[in-house]
Amino acid sequence: MPQSPQPFALPFCSAMAVQVQRAFRSPFKQTSRLLLLPIILMTWGGCKAPDDATELPDESTSLAGPVNGATWRYLALGDSYTIGESVAPSERWPNQLQAKLEAAWNDESFDDATILATTGWTTSNLSQALSNSSYEDESWDLVSLLIGVNNQYQGAELEQYEVEYEDLLQRAISAAGEREGRVFVVSIPDYGYTPFGVNNQEQISTELEGFNAACKAITESYGVAYFNITTISQQWPEVEGLVAEDGLHPSALQYSMWVDTFHEQVQDLLQP
Repeated sequence: MPQSPQPFALPFCSAMAVQVQRAFRSPFKQTSRLLLLPIILMTWGGCKAPDDATELPDESTSLAGPVNGATWRYLALGDSYTIGESVAPSERWPNQLQAKLEAAWNDESFDDATILATTGWTTSNLSQALSNSSYEDESWDLVSLLIGVNNQYQGAELEQYEVEYEDLLQRAISAAGEREGRVFVVSIPDYGYTPFGVNNQEQISTELEGFNAACKAITESYGVAYFNITTISQQWPEVEGLVAEDGLHPSALQYSMWVDTFHEQVQDLLQP
């Protein structure tokens, strides 16, 4: 059998042993030998073979592991876009994202995505619902936030949105264990590019641009990932099938296009 390669220090230590023997066979005076001996022994002390029991750091890239040690937990906060109005539960974008993550890590276990969202909710509604839930007392590996379209639709002031949105973002970070790297925000889609909003497209798009700009600035000031999917929503009617049958909300196809643009980045957020 081939011999295992010797540790780097051992050949050097063998040479030192020879030097010790030679030192005491040489015609030097006894005092010279005594002066030389401590120097040789000090060098010898550094020549120790590695302990076989010593564990080297694992340099492999793997997941940090879920906070509960068993399954990954994902909390999605939002409104009609997050609850997936007019699409099947499996077609909601948080559920599609979870499926992508599961496919990427076929040996990892995920809880079903927990969604706190309702059609028509503003930042104020979501804040109240979060306070009424127990979610802030639980541990989450990943938290997402998409909110603001109903603030615009109901004519709420942008300044009010900024205050309430920032509070929600802070609470999302807290729910993720104070790890801003485990939180991400999705921009507000533009419903001006739907059959419902097309007759007022210019005003809707202009107002939503302001809300999205505020959302992006606040999000990035906290070091949280911000994913712009608004441009995808603006591809209707050139791209067929982007709007659900209700003529207002995104279709399963549009949600899949969203997820395709950011699922790899979300995957990176879960790396150690």
